[in-house]
This record gives sequence, structure tokens and C-alpha cells, in this order.
Amino acid sequence: MAELKTKVNAASPAKFIDAIADEGRREECRALAKLMKKVTGSAPKMWGPSIVGFGSYHYVYKSGREGDWFLTGFSPRRQALTIYVMGGFEGHDALLQKLGRVKVSQGSCIYVKRIADLDMQVLESLVTASVKQLQKKDRVSA
Repeated sequence: MAELKTKVNAASPAKFIDAIADEGRREECRALAKLMKKVTGSAPKMWGPSIVGFGSYHYVYKSGREGDWFLTGFSPRRQALTIYVMGGFEGHDALLQKLGRVKVSQGSCIYVKRIADLDMQVLESLVTASVKQLQKKDRVSA
């Protein structure tokens, strides 16, 4: 089996965020980091070169493939700020409707131009529900 390219590493999330050229985007990332740290109780860690993740969980697929991944996180991508809600969106339609001007993937990604387009309380509720869902069914660590 191929090894995952995106893994937790020792790079500094604070330095990564501080290096973002757009001051507004830096502040948005700091706000997301604060929210995600509050929800997970975990310090941020870099996953690969451009994802700031919080907490971790162990997954095992039916195929036998397994690994570790972050509970929630974000990445300041060029086109949009990507917010990862790893528990997915199933059962959270009402929250998604209230979230704001976003695009979502079928899996676990929220894409937003600016977090000013989001209702941050709704985002916190969505991230909290996702983390709780993962904690129920998987092995989770900080």
C-alpha cells in the first residue's frame, strides 16, 4: 500500500501562519486556530506543508488500510480557505444551511473566500459535532 504523503510533522504552525503574505488571511487563520483549539483541546500541528490540524484519530478501512489523521483543521489555499470537518456533513444539513456563503465537498471540506462570510458560532457547532462523532467511533488522541 502507498504511504500517505500528508503526515504530521515538526514544522511550526505559528511560523506557517505568520508567513502568509495576506494580513487578512493571517488573521482569519489565527481565528480558526483559536476556534479549533477550543473545540478539540489540542495544540495545532502541521500536517504536510500547508495544513494546520488539531487532534488526531486512527482510522481503519474495511480494506484493512489504516492510518492517523487530524480531527479538524484548515489550509489557506490560493482559491479559498479550506476548512476540514473530518466527521463529514451527514446529519448536519440545518447547520450547513446557516453557515453562510460557502461551498462544500461531498466529503469533509468547506471552502470559503473569507471567514467574514461565515457564522462563526455555526462553524463552531459544526466542528464540535464532527469531533464528537469521530470520538465516538474511532480511537482519538490529542
